[in-house]
Amino acid sequence: MKRTTLFLTCALIVPALYSAGAQSMPAPMTVPGDARPDAPELAARGQYAVGVRTLNLVNKGQQDIVHAPKEGAIPTYDRPLTVEVWYPAPGVSGSGSVKYMDVLGSGPGDPKRPNTPFETMGRATRDASAVQAGPFPLVILSHGYPGSRILMSYLGENLASKGYIVASIDHTDATHGDKAAFASTLVNRALDDNFVISEMARQGMAGSGSFLSNVVNAEQTGIVGYSMGGYGALNAAGAGFGAEVLPLVPGGALAARQTGAFQTDGRIRAVVALAPWGGDAARRAAGIPVGGEFGFWDAAGLAGLRVPTLFIAGEHDDVSGFDGGVKALFQNTVNADRSLLVYRSARHNIAANPAPATANPVSADDYLRYAEPAWDTARINNINQHFVTAFLNLHLKGETGAATYLNVPTPVASDAAADAPWPGFPPRTAIGIELHQLKAGEQQS
Repeated sequence: MKRTTLFLTCALIVPALYSAGAQSMPAPMTVPGDARPDAPELAARGQYAVGVRTLNLVNKGQQDIVHAPKEGAIPTYDRPLTVEVWYPAPGVSGSGSVKYMDVLGSGPGDPKRPNTPFETMGRATRDASAVQAGPFPLVILSHGYPGSRILMSYLGENLASKGYIVASIDHTDATHGDKAAFASTLVNRALDDNFVISEMARQGMAGSGSFLSNVVNAEQTGIVGYSMGGYGALNAAGAGFGAEVLPLVPGGALAARQTGAFQTDGRIRAVVALAPWGGDAARRAAGIPVGGEFGFWDAAGLAGLRVPTLFIAGEHDDVSGFDGGVKALFQNTVNADRSLLVYRSARHNIAANPAPATANPVSADDYLRYAEPAWDTARINNINQHFVTAFLNLHLKGETGAATYLNVPTPVASDAAADAPWPGFPPRTAIGIELHQLKAGEQQS
């Protein structure tokens, strides 16, 4: 009897002590981009604290595709672009706290997916000064359709902590809050990228009066684009569109982005295309009846891409497509050194932050704009951070040692990782992924 009483007493006391301890020592908050215990090496934050500022830019005299008539001249307007900028700041790596405001939904006026505000937490300091060390390479982040400049904050903060200036664009007419005619996205993605590169370069000049003065090296620029952002990044970096897609946009406005019709900005030195839209599978899935050999591109158009490119895709991507989509683009960008990272059993949502927890309730449709059914999003975030860091360190900073992390053992599938671990991955963790490599001039059968 006494033994039973003692046991019950202890059982009551221990939870009480644990509860008291939990109140006095709260668990650290997890925010998008934090490294899990099993994260690969380069997922960790870099040496710098991170600052963040919001810029409201205007690209004057642009074609107003949303209000274009079916026939006749396209009106022009001054195109607003809101840009979130992450950059190295004084302080301890991982310090700082910030709330990013965003909305769920699929554009204004959709009763099935209304615009619902939510917050995303970050480890940055709003309006901090910039470290006067660089100048640092520039990275453009470009979201999907619809999306937002906050969609990949986990990656923006991470790269800034490693010595990059990261400019993430709210593409007008393509955010969750202002989604409009798809034709605007088809025309403006590459144009937005080019404008923001030039604006960041201007603000980075000595004597510009900007907080970015002397810290931006726009001559070494990478574009990281997801879905429609990947579509625009490939075009901005030289992959011209085929003539068959011209009818998709009023007034022939897409002609300026055709093969041979534009000059590529030579400051673009690398591209990361996450689930890029526009291949043949994506075009057919969208019900678009025209296209080149590879959707928006033909062989000559893909041959125009000459900068190192890292493609990242889900094996079962049901939006951009895999075999007739991302994989085909990887195989046929024949004049670029390129890599293809594949998430087995994943679909299209391999780029964004984890689904928001502060918007309640989150509909299934909105949740699945962020989540992967067979993967933990935080795990995908860490793997993306690892490989994007290695790729950009190699091609924008010239750190030759970064190539080690891209040279994975044969076979490319990670099933044999226990016998031949991937560089930077803890034992038993390089599983469910593949990494393929092709040099310029090579094609994969």
